[in-house]
Amino acid sequence: MSLFNVFDITGSGMSAQSTRLNTTASNIANADSVSSSADQTYRARHPVFAAAMQEAAAGQESASAGVQVLGIVESDKPLNVEYSPNHPMADKDGYIYKPNVNVIEEMTNMISASRSYQTNVQLAESAKNMLNKTLMLGQR
Repeated sequence: MSLFNVFDITGSGMSAQSTRLNTTASNIANADSVSSSADQTYRARHPVFAAAMQEAAAGQESASAGVQVLGIVESDKPLNVEYSPNHPMADKDGYIYKPNVNVIEEMTNMISASRSYQTNVQLAESAKNMLNKTLMLGQR
């Protein structure tokens, strides 16, 4: 594997963690929303990641790896149903529906995604420094 492949790998990692940060931000932004029916209530969303391995083609020495986002799925945890007959969004039985978002879990996901993104940036920076030092060897 070439040192240049590190940039592809870290780039895919940063892209995946960016998607994770965006879905987490969406979950947190909608955590306090209210609906009058279960069908219209926001549900927490989470990205699904998979390892991306591209085998070396015939005659090529390099193979690349990384991560890819397969999609974003909605959580199947039950919604938070609250009896609040005086709420303007209450249904005919007096219930309001709140998202199944756990803000503490989402904050933990946000910190984890942010640190993973930062680690990928540091790896790319280290690879860049190694390539620069390799180029400098021929100048002496």
